[in-house]
Amino acid sequence: MGEEHDVRPETPLIPGQSAAETSPEHVPAGGLSERDRDILEFERQWWKHAGAKERAVRDRFGFSATRYFQVLNALLDRPEALEHDPMLVQRLRRLREARQQARSTMRRTGR
Repeated sequence: MGEEHDVRPETPLIPGQSAAETSPEHVPAGGLSERDRDILEFERQWWKHAGAKERAVRDRFGFSATRYFQVLNALLDRPEALEHDPMLVQRLRRLREARQQARSTMRRTGR
């Protein structure tokens, strides 16, 4: 008989992300790592933090704002995130889509 292999799809690395951050040891059976759940929780409540969001991101996660939004956007595209918190993920997806449409409109009108 053949060897059994883990057939979980690989999570693509985001620039600056280590392989350890996406390794199976860091991803529980539910599919979201502790960091992923923490990011979703932060998005649910970030406005409660004093100061700018960028500073709160750096203080809590040690990420630059750019890196944080790369991780968040990749997370929003995952079905496990939608399953974990459907209302939040759908709201964030709608906001992202509205920003993309606004940028596209600005490019077309030259503003």
